[in-house]
Amino acid sequence: MLSGTSALLGAIAAVEREQGQAVLATVVKVEGSAYRRPGARMLIPLYGGTVGTISGGCLESEVAKKAWWLTDSGEPVIRRYSTATQDDDDDQDAALTFGLGCNGTVHVLLQRHSAEKPLAVLELLRQVRESGRAGVQATVISSYRNARVRVGDHLLLYPDGSERARLLDPALDAQVRAAMAETLARERSTLRSYRDARGDVEVFCEYLAPQRRLVIFGAGHDAQPLVHMAKLLDWHVTVVDGRAHFARAERFPEADAVLQVDTGSPYALQALTDGALVAVMSHSYSQDRHWLGAVLQGTPVYIGQLGPRERTERLLGEIRAQGGELTALQRLHYPIGLDIGGDTPESVATAILAEMTAALNQRDGGMLKHRQAAIHAPTPQDASEIETATRLNAS
Repeated sequence: MLSGTSALLGAIAAVEREQGQAVLATVVKVEGSAYRRPGARMLIPLYGGTVGTISGGCLESEVAKKAWWLTDSGEPVIRRYSTATQDDDDDQDAALTFGLGCNGTVHVLLQRHSAEKPLAVLELLRQVRESGRAGVQATVISSYRNARVRVGDHLLLYPDGSERARLLDPALDAQVRAAMAETLARERSTLRSYRDARGDVEVFCEYLAPQRRLVIFGAGHDAQPLVHMAKLLDWHVTVVDGRAHFARAERFPEADAVLQVDTGSPYALQALTDGALVAVMSHSYSQDRHWLGAVLQGTPVYIGQLGPRERTERLLGEIRAQGGELTALQRLHYPIGLDIGGDTPESVATAILAEMTAALNQRDGGMLKHRQAAIHAPTPQDASEIETATRLNAS
């Protein structure tokens, strides 16, 4: 079963094959507390159920019910939804309130899509997925009356470095293109505000990340739930083992690739593991030494070694004795996984994926009840307040 961007792209392909239509709902701004962050998407086909989520389940029905008439003109629109306890604002333009007590506001961009008039961002998402490289979309999400740019106007930066579209305001176009380059370099979405003598224009610069890659060395029984759970996260998963009776595709039907690789040959998988998350869990001492020694000389973003601490220390001692610079040693986690106390293959997989996710998000994996800071990382507008103020004062 597909999930995340894979499910979204699959649903869009189905809509296009049937010459159908759909509305794409995208979270472009969050104020206060919200379940999903900017960049979350949901597809609303004309027929059939929705694909994807833009909240914890509280907004989807309302958005799906009204998305078609809200976009009846064919023009993009922004809809605001409040998760406050109640709405004390009598303004007819105030956000629709759901009484959840979360005290947040979610801004959702609604856009029509069809084979005849396709949304450019969907092609950008496809290219990011196929190339394994990032892209950026900059979208106008608010502007003043009679401005030269409108809500939904956008610029695109493709994985090959090419740029598409332009904003009708040349000065704004140049500034937004610079912001897109910065967004790509920082690998983080940002919200930008620009002001001229007539008013403000707000632009969401969205970083479209490539699919996460997980390489599992070891095709034992405990690798099977790890593959399944990683696919629920919409990761690209490769399973590698030197033993032909383990490295069989029918044992891992959800894996993107299952490779039988001879450990007696020189390591030739560096392109596969560089930039990826790696789990070494073959339950074979000689295989683990081969795989671990190789990936420690590359540039994975995370390496986890299954097994007792003493066993891994022995492995490291023997690997060091073989020579070579272990450039990725600081990314090695052993024993792999968070301390949750389980011993079933499913529990081990849960612990491994939890630690990987924590490492990717630069968290320590502790209990949230002990966390003093906010649960979520700052939203794009929180992160860019100083940049925005500087731009406004300089305008």
